Amino acid sequence: MYRYLLFYKPYDVLCQFSDTEGRSTLKDFIAVPDVYAVGRLDRDSEGLLLLTNHGLLQHRIAHPHFAHSRTYWVQVEHIPTEADLHPLRQGILIQKYQTRPAQVRLLSLEPDLPARIPPIRSRKSIPTSWLEMTLTEGRNRQVRHMTAAIGFPTLRLVRVAMEIKTKQGITPLSIAGLNPGQWRDISDQERKGIQQLLKEK
Repeated sequence: MYRYLLFYKPYDVLCQFSDTEGRSTLKDFIAVPDVYAVGRLDRDSEGLLLLTNHGLLQHRIAHPHFAHSRTYWVQVEHIPTEADLHPLRQGILIQKYQTRPAQVRLLSLEPDLPARIPPIRSRKSIPTSWLEMTLTEGRNRQVRHMTAAIGFPTLRLVRVAMEIKTKQGITPLSIAGLNPGQWRDISDQERKGIQQLLKEK
């Protein structure tokens, strides 16, 4: 039977099940055999991770043709203006790669997230703010490179949601109801969305 799990990855956890250097991995939280992460989150990033034992799903999630969106809450140094964010919405050149246009907005309130352990380094002389960024691609450390490119380094990065996009509609997946280190099997409705995706070409 195919398994599909949603996991809230904590900070400082590797997206793999073993590590020769003794660092924290998925094995410390998930005792389900033969599943693996679909896509990745960096060790210093937090939030939603989809795991499965279904090999085809990795290709369908990662392939640019399907353009599944991923939404992040991003704490950055300083407070960007709308003009600062405009390049991200148009697509920006990072490491010789032109990103797709992203949906970006400045959050008026700090999002309700569990405290990070350890907390970010706080400097009283430098204010911080939170952005909500939605991308339809997921290159290595892309969000961090994008905010740095406009002069607002990322301090904390949390993937809060992703969407499974099919011809039948969109199935949202999120960390709602989970705390860092917790996971759950997907719901019947979420499974229908994934099964539809696996049928499409």
